[in-house]
Amino acid sequence: MKVIKHNTPLIILLICSISLFSQNSNIETNGASKLLASSKNLTFGGYGQIDYNQPVGGNSIQNGTLDVHRLVLLFGYRFNDRLNFVSEIEVEHVKEVYVEQAFLNYSFNTGFNIRGGLMLVPMGIINEYHAPTTFNGVERPLIDKYIAPTTWREIGIGITGTIPELSIKYQSYIMNGFSSYNGNAQLSGSNGMRSGRQKGAESYMRTPVSASRLEYFGILGLNLGLSAYIGKTQSSLFKNIGRDDNVALAEADSSIVNMTMFGLDARYQKRGVQFRVQTYYTRLSNTLQYNYFTQSGGIPNNVGSTMYGYYAEIGYNVFQELPKIKSDLTVFVRYSAYDTQNTVVEGLTKNPDYTKQVITTGIGWKPLSSVAIKADLQFLKAKQDNNYNKVFNAGIAVWF
Repeated sequence: MKVIKHNTPLIILLICSISLFSQNSNIETNGASKLLASSKNLTFGGYGQIDYNQPVGGNSIQNGTLDVHRLVLLFGYRFNDRLNFVSEIEVEHVKEVYVEQAFLNYSFNTGFNIRGGLMLVPMGIINEYHAPTTFNGVERPLIDKYIAPTTWREIGIGITGTIPELSIKYQSYIMNGFSSYNGNAQLSGSNGMRSGRQKGAESYMRTPVSASRLEYFGILGLNLGLSAYIGKTQSSLFKNIGRDDNVALAEADSSIVNMTMFGLDARYQKRGVQFRVQTYYTRLSNTLQYNYFTQSGGIPNNVGSTMYGYYAEIGYNVFQELPKIKSDLTVFVRYSAYDTQNTVVEGLTKNPDYTKQVITTGIGWKPLSSVAIKADLQFLKAKQDNNYNKVFNAGIAVWF
């Protein structure tokens, strides 16, 4: 689906009018259980966030930004006890409309389902559990922007299920991969993998990739996850190339990279204490050819051969020991680091600006589990910088 930048108010009005015919129900959508409104078969729900971001300190005065960052509306339809359809329509920054998910799920039993369509890539915590009331802080962690970029979704088919006896949940899909070239380079040292997401919008594919995730939840309060993504990027140059056209084939081969990404994560919660840790490691090959093929002005591109990112976060609900107070007030601190040029091919000089450290500390109040009011202060700096750049963030988040 192409991005639509006009008549957004009309689209929202038409979508929301469907919800007038509904009652309460629940649905499971690729890892996130959401409260929905429902008629007999039709379901409706969504989430949204409004953000304020204000750089502070430094030697210059800067405007802050106020933004309806996203409004996501979920629609599902249950055809029968086994087959259902799930979709999410996302409006970003008031003017851009995307399809975030659109897939069919056929359930044989709890342990085995077949799923196909536009789906979230099962990589890490945030890409699946990305509703703004489910994580601390106003903005998502930056490693989930550049290394495994949320909201990362592609078209594919695969299997998923939960095996309660083993305390295991699994997902495994064959999907189309990142775009590395579409007339211009889609990957870079500055933006990592983010611009390579095809998002199901007239996606092209020559070779599929595999994406899998395994979760273990056998210890009370603890969830462990292992994710893997393996395959080649996609290029628009593979179009009507003769099998004996060696020049065109060599050019097209230079526009792709081979990619392997692994992710490890853990979440733990006991009483008022929350703990999260997550790490990604990405290995890219054929980057020498790719960087020279996508050079600009005689200067090679700067895609690294390996990328990594990690964060550790701890939070505490200060209302935990006050039973008369039914809301949550969570304070937290998160340390993050990532590098989109962890290693580079010979001849390419590492840019220290791409090695980042981020400290985020803040507070969030949830009068209800589906509503959050947040504020935090972020400290960001590149490896060679002596001082942190500071940004104050505040926001309102809802999930219904």
